[in-house]
Amino acid sequence: MHFRTSVVAAIPLALISFTRVDAAIVEGRIVDPVSRAVPGAAVVVVCGSSVAASAITDAEGRFTTADVSGRCELRVAADGFAAPPLALDLEPGAGRRDAGTVQLAVSAVSESVLVSASQVDVPLSQASSAATVITAAELRARQLATVADALRDVPGLTVTRSGSTGAVTSVFPRGGESDYTLVVLDGVQANAFGGGFDFAHLSTDNIERIEIVRGPQSALYGSNAIGAVVRIVTRTGGPLRGDASVESGSFATRRAAASASGAAGRWSWGAGAERLSSGGFNGTPLPSGEGVANDDYERTGAGANGRWHRANGASIDGSVRFERDERGFPGPFGSNPIGAYEGIDRISRGRDDRWIGSVGGVVPSGGRLRTHVRATWNTIDGRFASSFGPSTSTSRRWTARAQTDLAVRHGLDVSAGLELQRERATSTFITNDASSDIPVRRSTAGYFAETRWTGAGRLFATAGVRVEDIRRDALAGFGDPFSPRPAFPRDRIVSVNPRGAVAWLVRPEPGQSTKLRLAAGTGIRPPDAFEIAFTDNPSLQPERSRSIEAGVDQAVAAGHALIEATAFRNTFDDLIIAVGRFQQSSRYRTDNISNARARGIELASTVRTRAAAVDVRGRVTYSWLDTEILAVDRSAAAPPPFEVGDPLLRRPRHQWGVDLSAAGGPVTAWMRGGGRGRVLDVEPSLGTFGGLFTAAGYAVWSAGASWTLTHGVEAFGRVENLFDRAYEEAFGFPALGRGAMVGVRIAASR
Repeated sequence: MHFRTSVVAAIPLALISFTRVDAAIVEGRIVDPVSRAVPGAAVVVVCGSSVAASAITDAEGRFTTADVSGRCELRVAADGFAAPPLALDLEPGAGRRDAGTVQLAVSAVSESVLVSASQVDVPLSQASSAATVITAAELRARQLATVADALRDVPGLTVTRSGSTGAVTSVFPRGGESDYTLVVLDGVQANAFGGGFDFAHLSTDNIERIEIVRGPQSALYGSNAIGAVVRIVTRTGGPLRGDASVESGSFATRRAAASASGAAGRWSWGAGAERLSSGGFNGTPLPSGEGVANDDYERTGAGANGRWHRANGASIDGSVRFERDERGFPGPFGSNPIGAYEGIDRISRGRDDRWIGSVGGVVPSGGRLRTHVRATWNTIDGRFASSFGPSTSTSRRWTARAQTDLAVRHGLDVSAGLELQRERATSTFITNDASSDIPVRRSTAGYFAETRWTGAGRLFATAGVRVEDIRRDALAGFGDPFSPRPAFPRDRIVSVNPRGAVAWLVRPEPGQSTKLRLAAGTGIRPPDAFEIAFTDNPSLQPERSRSIEAGVDQAVAAGHALIEATAFRNTFDDLIIAVGRFQQSSRYRTDNISNARARGIELASTVRTRAAAVDVRGRVTYSWLDTEILAVDRSAAAPPPFEVGDPLLRRPRHQWGVDLSAAGGPVTAWMRGGGRGRVLDVEPSLGTFGGLFTAAGYAVWSAGASWTLTHGVEAFGRVENLFDRAYEEAFGFPALGRGAMVGVRIAASR
C-alpha cells in the first residue's frame, strides 16, 4: 500500500461524527495534610481500565473535569502524596457532581498518569509492566539538567557518557543495545532513522514528567521500541505560572532557562526555552604536556504546545520544538592500554539541528467511543568536520495515526487503529556510482489492537498485537571496489509483535498494598541507513527481542515506603554483524546471524515521611545484569573478537543508586550517589580492532541545596563528583572531576 494512499484510506476513521452525551462533570478541591490548597495536582477519573477524564487543580486547589459517566474512581496524582481512591457512580444526566474536599497524606506510593504502557492513559497503580515516573518536582529538587542524568536512578537502565558535558550519551536498556530505547517527546518519536538517539542534548526544561517502561513495547509503538520506552511530557495547562533560572559554575558552564504555562477557558498552553554552554576539559594539561582543546559544547532549545478542548472530551492540540547543539570531539585521552593515543583531535566538530512537531485531536462519539488522530514530523540535520573533510547527514520521519477506543462494558475496553510512517535518511557517505548522495527511504504501516480488562478493581489484564508492514524503497548500487553494493529492489517485511501483561492487587488496602506483575512481549528494530547502504544483503531483516518479566510492588509502613522487585529475561535474535569468517552461516558481508541474551533483577526501595516539619525522602536502587554473547547461527563461535559466553559491551553486572533529600521550611538539601562494577569495553582509539579490555567500576557522589529567599525567589547550588573521583563511563574517555554550580530561580503563579 503506497504511503499517500494509506493516509487517504485512514482519514475516514477520524471523521466519526460526534454528539453531546449528558454525563457528569466532577468538581472538588484538593488539600495537603494540613488542609492547605494543592495547586497543580493532577486529578484523574478512572472508569474501568483507563483514564476517562483528567484535570489540573488551580491556585485554590479546585478542579473541574470533562464529562464522564459510569462507575468510576477519582484519583489524585501529586508528588509525595497519596489519597485513597474515591468511588463515583456517575449516571448520564447527573450534571455536576461535587466530590468535596480530598485531603492528601504524605506517601512514598504516589499515583501518576501513565501513557507509555498502554494505548490509552492508565493510572500507574494499574500498570502491569515495570514502569517508573519521574515528576517535575523531583527534577527541580534534585537539580537535574538533562534527561540522561534523571535516568541514572532507574533500575535496569545503564547510562554511559563518553566524556564531559554534551559528549555522546547512550542508554542501554536491560542489556539491549544503545539504539533499543524509543524516545517519545509530546507524542512524537524523536529517534533518528534506525533507532539511534543521543541523550546528551535532551534537557529537562519545562518537563512535566518522564515515563520509563522497561521491556520491548513494539506491540504498542512498532519499530525501535525493542528494549524500553522513554516518554517525555512537557508542562501545559493548570494555573498560570512562569519561572526563569540562571546558573554558572565550574568548567566555564553557563545555563539559562525560562518556561511558562497556563489555562484560560477552553485553552491551555505551555512553552519553554534553554541555553547551555560549557568548556568541558578545555585547558586541562595531560601527562604528555599537551593541553585538552576542542571539548566545548553549546545547546539551544525552545518548544511550545497548546490545546483547545470542550467539556465533552473533544479536543485539538499541537506542539513544536527546536534544538541546536554544537560540540568539539577531542577523541579519547584517558586510558591508553596499547599506546595508540596520537594526541588531541583539534579539528573534529559536529552540529545538529532538530525539529519535531505534532498536531492532533480527540473526537468523542456516543459516550462510549472516541477517536484519536495525530500527525507528527521529526527532522534531524547534522554537519560534521574532521581531518577527512566536511560531511552532512539527515533523518526525516512523518507519521499519521488514527486510533479508536471503545468501552465495550464496565471494565472492558478495546482500542484499534492504524499508524503510517515514512522515513528518509541521507549521508555524505551514502552515494551511488556518480558519487551523488542518495536517500534511503522506508515506509511502515502498523495495524494494532489492544484489549484491557479489569476485574473487581483488583485484576488488570492487557493483551495487544501490532502488525508491521515495513517496505524499503529500491536503492541504487555502488561499485566501490572495497565495499561494493549491488542495486537493491524494493523490499518488504511483515512482522507480528504481540504483548500481554497482567497485574493483580493481592492486597488492595491503601498503605499496605501488594501488587504482582507479569508481562511478556516482543520488539523489532529495522536496520539503520548505514547498515542498509554498506551491505550486499538486499533483504537485511530487523533485529528482534523477546522478553518476559515478573515483579512485585509492596507498600509498607502505612504507605510511607514502597519496595519494588522485578526479574526479567531477554533474548536478542537476528542481530546484524559483519559475517567475516562465518561463510557457512551466510554468503553476505553482513547478515542477521548474531544472537545474545540478558537476564537480571531490578530492585528499588522508596521511603517518604514527614517528621518535625521536615519532609524526608530516600530511594535506593540496585540492578543485577547477566549478559552473554551467543554463537552465530549455524556456528559454534561468536563474532570476533568475542568468544561465546563473553558479556555484552558496557553492560555492568552490578549497578546501584542512592538518592536522599530533606526539605524543611525554606531549605531543601539532597545527596545522591551511583556507580557500577567492571564492564567489558573496547580499545578507545581503534575499537574492536584494538582488542577487548576490562574497564574499572566506580562510585560517584553529588550534593546540593536550595533556599527560598522570599516568595518566588530561590537560590540553589550543587557540587557534582563531590569527592573528585577520577573515572570513565566509557573506556578511554574521562568524566569530569569535581565541579560546582550556583544559580537563582524566579517563579510566579496565579
